[in-house]
Amino acid sequence: MKRRAMELFAVWLIAAALLIGCSTSRTSVSSNPPPPTREVLPNGLRLIVQEHRTAEVVAVQLWVGVGGRDEAPSERGFSHLAEHMLFKGTERLGPGFVDREVERVGGRTNAATSLDYTYYYMLLPSRRVERAVEVVADMAFNSTFDPTELGREREVVFEEVRVGEDNPRSFLVRRLYEQVFVGHPYGFPVLGDPVALRAASRETLRAYYKRHYVPSNMTLVVVGAVDPALVRSAALRAFGDATGGSFKRAALPPQPALAENRRQSIERSERQAYLGLGWRAPRLGDQDMYAVDLLSHILGGSLTSRLTQSLRERARLVSTISAGYGTLQGGGVVTVTAQLEAKDLEAAETAILAEIRRIQTEGVSTAEVERAVTAAEAERVFGRETAEGLALAYGRAETVWSLEEDRAYVARLNRVTREQIQEAARRYLAASYARLALVPKRPGS
Repeated sequence: MKRRAMELFAVWLIAAALLIGCSTSRTSVSSNPPPPTREVLPNGLRLIVQEHRTAEVVAVQLWVGVGGRDEAPSERGFSHLAEHMLFKGTERLGPGFVDREVERVGGRTNAATSLDYTYYYMLLPSRRVERAVEVVADMAFNSTFDPTELGREREVVFEEVRVGEDNPRSFLVRRLYEQVFVGHPYGFPVLGDPVALRAASRETLRAYYKRHYVPSNMTLVVVGAVDPALVRSAALRAFGDATGGSFKRAALPPQPALAENRRQSIERSERQAYLGLGWRAPRLGDQDMYAVDLLSHILGGSLTSRLTQSLRERARLVSTISAGYGTLQGGGVVTVTAQLEAKDLEAAETAILAEIRRIQTEGVSTAEVERAVTAAEAERVFGRETAEGLALAYGRAETVWSLEEDRAYVARLNRVTREQIQEAARRYLAASYARLALVPKRPGS
């Protein structure tokens, strides 16, 4: 990811995605903005616009349906490396021009790559919206992939890999995904394979870019103090002549079964140990997704969650513990991660499984469900209180799910019953799971 070394956690826990993510500013929007408009232009580009005039700023984002899952073995890391290269010059604009132009008017720009998508964003004064649309279209279709710049960016990516490897939490989650998705496209790191990246030439990387960066595989999202008609005209001017035909993304193979426990321990230099457990979970859009979301929060999504209270507050087995549900377009993962002393690894794992069995046999309380729904509602409100946050939510939903379904998410959470959460625990948090422990190196090893 461009200028962002600490992106691995978002890639693997999407969290989102699973994003190699980027930060957002606090440009407030109202709690009840008008709904966005959605249109498919004649060449297949999807355009989403939301007018909101609480501040004279606009978020412009371009989402592309390409990520780590789309890469052949010889292309691993191409999606992320191509993202870097789109800021390194087009046929009309020199390297660094985009950053300089946006920053000159007080804005900022960045990008992110995940397993399912890549996106680019600009946040700038709303009077510059037409120019922003023009520039992002130029990046999307006319980037030159200069060989000298490619060499530099390749080294930047290698440094990002090193930083990610040094961060135990990022390392833990990435390796846990590898275990859950063994041999599957979701099991390989977004930052890529060093051999494939070293072998990447201007020609091979640009061919990958040209194959995926076509209008029918893109969504342009504009949110802010703008006239929707003006934005539509700007989009037609900038994107309307681009072609590429009807793009059909390669289908993903089914999620691999966790037929038996996959257990691994890795020695590292940290003084404390880290524990990660992972289970296969429903993909984005599955009808069980809502129950699993609430289940993960009840397990370890807050300071009052079961795992925090049981393992940290009462048993003192861990210093931190959390549960998460990572949703991807073609799969999902429930994870439990903890930081603890190495001597407590076995006891902590046993205690985690005991809490899961309690939910499977006894269910959850009404109060727990209410707290989980309230937390989910608050998280979505906070995530959408900025123009860029709204654009981020719309772009991701349109690219890997459904804009309409995303907007109905909280309503669907409110319809989940205690019995559905208990059944989700029985179905998805079964006996087969992946287990990874990071343990301190022994003296002399």
